[in-house]
Amino acid sequence: MSDETLTSGVVGKAPDEKTSFAVTGVSTAERPALEPAGFRIVLVSFLAGGIGLVAGCIAFLLYKLIGLFTNVAFYGHFSAAFLSARHNHLGWWVIPIPVIGGLIVGIMAKYGSPKIKGHGIPEAMEAVLVNRSKIQPRVAILKPISAAIAIGTGGPFGAEGPIIQTGGAIGSLVGQVMHTTAAERKVLLACGAAAGMSATFNTPIAGVILAIELLLFEFKSRSFIPLVIASTLATAVHMQLLGAGPMFSVAAMDFAVPRALPFYLLLGVICGLVAVGFTRLLYWTEDLFEKLPVDELWWPAIGALGLGIIGYFVPRVLGVGYDTIGDILNASLGLKLLVVVMLAKAIALVISLGSGTSGGLLAPMFMSSAAMGGALAMVLNLLMPSAHLSPGAFALVAMGAVFGAASRATFSFIIFAFEITRDYNSVLPLMLVSVIADGISMLLMPRASIMTEKLARRGLRIHQEYEIDVLQHTLVSETMDSEPPLIRADTRVSELADQIARGEPGVSRHQALLVMDPEGKLVGMVTRGDVLRALEKDSSVTVLDAASRDVVVTYPDETLHDAVAKMLRYNVGRLPVVDRKGDRHVVGYLGRPGIMAARLRRLDEEHVREPGWIGGLRGSAVRN
Repeated sequence: MSDETLTSGVVGKAPDEKTSFAVTGVSTAERPALEPAGFRIVLVSFLAGGIGLVAGCIAFLLYKLIGLFTNVAFYGHFSAAFLSARHNHLGWWVIPIPVIGGLIVGIMAKYGSPKIKGHGIPEAMEAVLVNRSKIQPRVAILKPISAAIAIGTGGPFGAEGPIIQTGGAIGSLVGQVMHTTAAERKVLLACGAAAGMSATFNTPIAGVILAIELLLFEFKSRSFIPLVIASTLATAVHMQLLGAGPMFSVAAMDFAVPRALPFYLLLGVICGLVAVGFTRLLYWTEDLFEKLPVDELWWPAIGALGLGIIGYFVPRVLGVGYDTIGDILNASLGLKLLVVVMLAKAIALVISLGSGTSGGLLAPMFMSSAAMGGALAMVLNLLMPSAHLSPGAFALVAMGAVFGAASRATFSFIIFAFEITRDYNSVLPLMLVSVIADGISMLLMPRASIMTEKLARRGLRIHQEYEIDVLQHTLVSETMDSEPPLIRADTRVSELADQIARGEPGVSRHQALLVMDPEGKLVGMVTRGDVLRALEKDSSVTVLDAASRDVVVTYPDETLHDAVAKMLRYNVGRLPVVDRKGDRHVVGYLGRPGIMAARLRRLDEEHVREPGWIGGLRGSAVRN
């Protein structure tokens, strides 16, 4: 890419690239024919519907597979009924069962695919960011099987992370089979992930929002429409196969708003600190395992040994624990048991997941944080009997707030906690506590989250905040140079060279000049390189003879985003600005300074403080 090409508006053509006259008398590179955007949305939406149905079925199969391995491992009979591992009567024999599962997962990770390790969402994010949304087919097979083995043998995980990654893999594979762009493949991957989340928990809205916040990093119709379709159909599959009710059957709660708002403020601060502490503890544990002088194949088994020991003393930490979460939300557990579950589940989770096994992070963090919220309400009731706080309400709010703050997907888990209980009274405390927790998390972990820390360690930085690109709502007319560098077409090249040598204003400071015919219409563009080449051949030729006729142009009413897209597509650095009347009248010139001016304006809006009314009143008082 030469400086000359970058500083002109002349097309740098690739081999076999066709050109045509886009403006009468001025040729410009023709864009390849594109299918209508509406047709592509319809196609992607149709594919998303199929992905949603498949992901819903896979979620059901994973649910049954976990039940099968649980029954075989802890109860010794062949059945796919979903049972809790905590009701086993194995005694000390419960300890080696997770170890066996961990060893199997370690072998699958080493000889199958290392992508099955972890809770799944960071791996899906990595595929979007660095691999053009391409996931290997083996991941779609090995991830759910490894997760089912890990959870079925007592792993303290949820099924949501693996099914999100599996659903994403299905979407990615569909995008790889079909002729799609990388952006469309990203949408299909996100559709699979959203469908997996929705089908697991019966939460279609949260599934859509989670995919937007953690995978797409955009909110556009091209992605939102397919996401909703996939999530809706996956939820329909869940309702057909597992029932239409909420994930947890929860009795009516008293959220005590506004009376309990001061206590919810305290809960928000605690949830933020817990989210930060848990994230750091998890990655500290991962660092410890990486220092072990043994092959990583054995790490999941070592972590599972710690899990087995904890599970012997606290059986509720074994397996997914949906029944225990339901008990906590219904305030069926006492204070001592809540504290034990909170600590034991958290420790079991970081040991197991930090060892590199396969399993979801959502359900175990829900259990631990719900236990924390319920215990806090009970303690406050003991200290202030008149508070009359609901342990179930505090458990529900803490459940959404901790994971939302840890993952930086706060909006998703406000909606998620509401959807799993379907109690509208929960919305206000959920919103308040979640945003306070998120603020604490942002202050203490400004650059990473529990989802992105692993990626950050690999050198990937993820921007999870959303804002409109300033280039998309700034017109070319707002920042263009209204005094473009013009030169008559009949000017001799030797004359132009003399003007450049003398440093004449309007000529010497530009690398390229717009060539105008006697009627003042744009007919070409000449660069300094063109002038030098013409001087070597024949200095008597005109500027028009030396100029290029293949000129890319922009218009005053185009956005800078569209203009920059032309620059990047055609490998040029500046664009003449012409009107749309068809007479090729030049009204301006757009270069890098015009583009940077828009960025500078946004920076000023962000950081430059303007004098307010209070300052003005103070100044007037001082002068008087």
